[in-house]
Amino acid sequence: MKLLLRIIGAALFIVIFGLALHNMEIVSLHFFLGYEVRSPLVLFLFCFFVLGFVFGVIAMMPTVFRQRHELSKLKKDLMTIQKEIETQQRNRIQPPQPDSIVN
Repeated sequence: MKLLLRIIGAALFIVIFGLALHNMEIVSLHFFLGYEVRSPLVLFLFCFFVLGFVFGVIAMMPTVFRQRHELSKLKKDLMTIQKEIETQQRNRIQPPQPDSIVN
C-alpha cells in the first residue's frame, strides 16, 4: 500500500512539475490604484493555492477546537459512568453483611 501511494505521489509530482515548466509565461496581476505585479504564471498559481489552504485551515479551526472540547467532556463523563458501574458491580458481588448474630 505504501508503495502504491509513493508511485501515485511521484506521478503527481511529475505531472505538476511538467505543468510548471510549460507555464513559465510572465503574467501581470492588476490591483487597485494602478498597482501591477508581473511574475511567472506558475508562481501566482502556487501562491493562490497556498493562500487557499491557509484560509481553509483557519476556517476549520473553530470547529476542530469545539469538537476537541466536546470529546474531552464526553471522555470525563464516560469515566464517571464506568466508575459507577464498577461500584455497582462490587456491591452486587459482596454478600450483605449480617447486622448481628443472635444466639
